[in-house]
Amino acid sequence: MNRSLIASLSLVMLLTGCPDPAKNKTQAVVEAPKAVPAAVAQPLAGATTYAFSNDGSKFGFVGAKVTGKHEGGFNVFDGTIELPGSDFTKARVKATVSVKSVFTDSEKLTGHLQSADFFDAEKFPDATFVTTAIVANGEAFNVTGDLSLHGVTKSITFPAKISLAGEVVKVNADFAINRKDFAIVYAGKADDLIADNVAIVLDLTAKKKG
Repeated sequence: MNRSLIASLSLVMLLTGCPDPAKNKTQAVVEAPKAVPAAVAQPLAGATTYAFSNDGSKFGFVGAKVTGKHEGGFNVFDGTIELPGSDFTKARVKATVSVKSVFTDSEKLTGHLQSADFFDAEKFPDATFVTTAIVANGEAFNVTGDLSLHGVTKSITFPAKISLAGEVVKVNADFAINRKDFAIVYAGKADDLIADNVAIVLDLTAKKKG
């Protein structure tokens, strides 16, 4: 058996055993952007505003490559939920994430993610998200909004649980997104390829302002 064939078989075996944290997650639907900037800039009529930030909330992710997976997230982010009464289908969520605040379980990987191979944090320091529709789906919701990341803006739709208790709104979401939809295309090493899909975990606690 020649060396090239052995190498090919070894790679197949590695890929077969590659952990995929996004495997059992709902895949976000990605489409052309839908938000109207002028409308988003205006306050939502009749709404109460709830604010969230990294203080008390979590924005995490899990990525994978052939040889294993890495957990990470963002240390700095904030946003608001504008809610008319208690009808979440009429609510609007806005968020800003400092891409420079990315962290992982590996200092070397964190630095690499900030580089031009991935987020290019110096050129694109922030990511933003604003909802364009929230649709009830059983006991949960399908949330649609425009995500601007790495200089690319796309509409994404993902499932989320949203609840209101007193003066606190909680949002929990667990889904997968394809990094290549946002022009983050670094493939990794030939023998240690990086998975396209990334698992996203959101745990937001928004408190009533004022």
